[in-house]
Amino acid sequence: MLYRITDWNDAYANGAHIPDADGYAPRWTDAARAFHTSHPPRPLGRGHLFLPEGQPRGLMVFVHGGYWMRFDPSVWSHLAAGALAAGWACAMPAYTLAPQARIAAMTAEVAEAVADAAARVDGPIALTGHSAGGHLAARMVCVGVLPDRVAARVTACVPISPLTDLRPLMRTAMNDTLRLDPTEAWAESPALQEPRPGIPVTTWVGGMERPEFIRQARLLADIWAGLGAATDCVIDPGLHHFDVIDALGRPDSPLMRRLLDQGLRQTA
Repeated sequence: MLYRITDWNDAYANGAHIPDADGYAPRWTDAARAFHTSHPPRPLGRGHLFLPEGQPRGLMVFVHGGYWMRFDPSVWSHLAAGALAAGWACAMPAYTLAPQARIAAMTAEVAEAVADAAARVDGPIALTGHSAGGHLAARMVCVGVLPDRVAARVTACVPISPLTDLRPLMRTAMNDTLRLDPTEAWAESPALQEPRPGIPVTTWVGGMERPEFIRQARLLADIWAGLGAATDCVIDPGLHHFDVIDALGRPDSPLMRRLLDQGLRQTA
């Protein structure tokens, strides 16, 4: 069967295809507020740095999504639970949203936040993010984005439901806000850039997600494998775009094991 997109807005519309989609953001906010109260973070620029009890075994970084236009780290504090339970610190960077910033500027802001967190927490670094945050997490392991001294500590990158080729988004109404042009879309697409050598990359996507998100996840794994990176694409059955991230809250989930195990082996 031929795969052809005729409605680009619908191709990237998640909520329209998820039951009770409007209920997720309030639940995330309530869970994050409760976690934030019981686990007060340290400031990280405009973001948060959560520390476990005792010496951290490493640093996990989670970059939030929202199509580069919505949300901030305060909505996602509860997703640090898995990292803290595993003895890892968890950084949640903030970045300036569109239309106030272009995506290239967001990449630079997240890289600065990762370097800031890395200066405060020793050990391996595991990078993840969701949706637009998955894009930004993948950008962190592209050549030339992170400082070499920081990139040398990265043991895994697991972009969740990532947007890895930004060119299709120029065909959506979102681009009225994002203002992507062909030059920036190419330069900011991880799938069109070169990965740093030696960093395992696993794209992780729900099996019930929009076909474009599954295609985008496979795309990065396939292209970077051809450039010599160790890659995998996990399609998690039964999960959609809004619940695929729940596994970050459980230290023993397959997603968290994939994210942290490389670093845990280093500290064992």
